[in-house]
Amino acid sequence: MDISPILNGFSVVLEPTNLLYCLIGVIIGMLIGVLPGLGPGATIAILLPITYGIGPVSAIIMLAGIFYGAQYGGTITSVLLRLPGEASSVVTVFDGFALARQGKAGTALGIAAIGSFIGGTVSILGLTLLAPIVAGFALDFGPPEYAALGVLGVLLISSVGNGNKLKAIIAAGVGLLIATVGRDTFTGAERFTFESLNLAEGIDFIPVAMGLFGLSEILYNIEERHNKVHSPAKVGNVWPSRKDLGQAKGAIGRGSLIGFILGVLPGGGATLSSLAAYALEKRRAKQPERFGRGAVEGVAAPETANNAAATSSFIPLLTLGIPANATMALMFGALLIQGIQPGPQLVTEHPDVFWGVINSMYIGNILLLIMSIPMVGVFVKILRVRPGVLAPITVLITLLGAYTVSNQVYDVFLVIGFGLLGYLMKKFGFEPGPLVLAFVLGPMIENSARQSLLIFGGNPSGFFTRPISGTVLALVVLVAILPLIRKAVRRKSADPVEEKTS
Repeated sequence: MDISPILNGFSVVLEPTNLLYCLIGVIIGMLIGVLPGLGPGATIAILLPITYGIGPVSAIIMLAGIFYGAQYGGTITSVLLRLPGEASSVVTVFDGFALARQGKAGTALGIAAIGSFIGGTVSILGLTLLAPIVAGFALDFGPPEYAALGVLGVLLISSVGNGNKLKAIIAAGVGLLIATVGRDTFTGAERFTFESLNLAEGIDFIPVAMGLFGLSEILYNIEERHNKVHSPAKVGNVWPSRKDLGQAKGAIGRGSLIGFILGVLPGGGATLSSLAAYALEKRRAKQPERFGRGAVEGVAAPETANNAAATSSFIPLLTLGIPANATMALMFGALLIQGIQPGPQLVTEHPDVFWGVINSMYIGNILLLIMSIPMVGVFVKILRVRPGVLAPITVLITLLGAYTVSNQVYDVFLVIGFGLLGYLMKKFGFEPGPLVLAFVLGPMIENSARQSLLIFGGNPSGFFTRPISGTVLALVVLVAILPLIRKAVRRKSADPVEEKTS
């Protein structure tokens, strides 16, 4: 393996400007993780307009820092307030808050910081080794393979993710529909434009992302937490004892592995990884009743796993151009804004971006470890700010950001429209993630599919005759029918029970 590109990546990261943006990213990420409800997805969406005036490497380094930095920050509210700052920190509440009630909040935060650092670092090493191999393999991809991969990505995030599967598929369908608005790139015909010149150019990614993730989250959280003030638990010594580290080391190791693997899979991500790591530790424990009452492993495992997953989810994005989750879909859009197409060609055409982003995570994780423990006191003060005070400021920043992209009031109305749509989706149990992912992948799926049909002379069977696209489409069929198979198995297992009871 040629290590010269990796070393060049470090030289890119160590440039003062990129170091500064890495620091800015992880600090913003930690702050956002501390503020319950907003999350890295909403923050990245709100900050997308700012990336126009920043170089590609600096912009993506900053946004990546926000993503994995938020995993650190979400731990603080879970431990001190029993209120997850991030969805991936939900499981940490069980034992983290129990430790805080025992006067061990510092221990919980210290273990979480160490586990997060180790999990993130292990995952970065895996990313460094695995990403070039995947990218090299993907160089054989053509339009049929990209079309099949796009369909698989949308289906996986819809069917494997959290929540109601039917609602997720409906949301993905709406995203694909919105992606068709505008002029057809092949024929020039206008689609769903209603004779509007603004819609003829299509719907831009930034208003969609800022509305569905930024404005909708603010509206939803105002309703959920308006004027609620929580009293954080007191924090003592944040350095864990040798006994605590001894109990946590196995959980940290297993959490790193689980997080790395599940983070790569579409629909997996940090939330699923933290749940899986916690469940594994509880199942293998000699005294499972300790969990939920202040088990150190119950904090170490999920916090390690969610940071490992946050890092490894960059593998499918950078190498295949397939976002593994909703936040990665926003990162995908950020790269496109910079004129960079994520995928197999990224490592050869933009090695500074590819290796700069990966290597910035080493620096970012060290910065987070250094800052996470000493800055706990600052974060506790931030937690006392009412949501009703922060929300108007955030809304104003969001709308101003939308306007500055192209200096059009039309974009502001789009953000408001998608914000209301996102709010209603959350109220009725529809997650916006599948919609945004489908919206991002829709043009790639359509263009690749139509190019493929031109190659095959209009015969769709060509997709199945090519080895890679045929294999991917077989996976699509398998993922589609798997829920039906599970239902059939459950019915069969339930029938004998019903016969015995009757």
